[in-house]
Amino acid sequence: MRTLVTGGAGFIGSNLALELEKQGHEVVVVDNVFSGTKDNLKEFKGKFIEKDVSLPIEFEDKFDVIFHIAAITDPRHDNDDETYNKNVEGFKLMIKLAQEHNAKLIYASTANLYGNGPIPMKEEQEKELITAYGKSKLEMDRMASELFGKMHIVGLRYFNVFGPREAHKGRPASMVYHLYKQMKEGKRARLFKQGEQIRDHIYVKDVVSATLKAVDASSGVYNVGTGIGTSFNELVKVLNEVLGTNLEIEYFDMPYDPKTYQANTQADTTLAEEKLEFKTEFTVKDGIKDYIKWIENES
Repeated sequence: MRTLVTGGAGFIGSNLALELEKQGHEVVVVDNVFSGTKDNLKEFKGKFIEKDVSLPIEFEDKFDVIFHIAAITDPRHDNDDETYNKNVEGFKLMIKLAQEHNAKLIYASTANLYGNGPIPMKEEQEKELITAYGKSKLEMDRMASELFGKMHIVGLRYFNVFGPREAHKGRPASMVYHLYKQMKEGKRARLFKQGEQIRDHIYVKDVVSATLKAVDASSGVYNVGTGIGTSFNELVKVLNEVLGTNLEIEYFDMPYDPKTYQANTQADTTLAEEKLEFKTEFTVKDGIKDYIKWIENES
């Protein structure tokens, strides 16, 4: 299988590219390294193209599958128009490329577009757009829905992904990563009051698995989560167990506007189980254990 991975130097993209290569597929990565890093691809042996996918690119290769992961993903990126326009324009170009190559197109959507709607979050529920990022992804989902009967196109609404190769993201990296760093140094875990916000924390290896399953799934837009909401308080408890520590929590006032902060996420996984035939293999605790082992091997 000849594949293109856009955003392949980023967090999810690099994990996907490396797994595809491990499985014996030909992989081309394109990334402008705006938010990704070539360090994530130290083990990668395929072709790397340093370009911005929101601008036209001439590819020498012909692809069977395009995995479009590239995007401006930080909801706090300081230019909303740039976030929206680059994400949507990049998607239009990938649709055009997939049509020209008669390739399957799998793309990253997001759970951010559910905003502070009811949980568990269902694909068809009313959306609550709280960021330009979420707005751009909803527009991509709308564009995809018009093509379901014309080409193989699958959108994946990733929930709160954590795991190897996310450190370069800095502030937008997962709560698992930030809390681990604090607690590993013996510091108290810092949480927004009162730590009861919940997240559907999904390990990146499960996300890669779901993304690969989309190649053989019917066209559609599906949630990719565990279906389980874990509060930040519970997350600290798990980290204490895994690290063998007993660190207390330091609570502080929420620094973000409640209108743009997503307080809770939890996926309804019914469609993913039915259409993608996907269920997670890693619990939050198992994922954290595997992640810490990877971090320690890298250091």
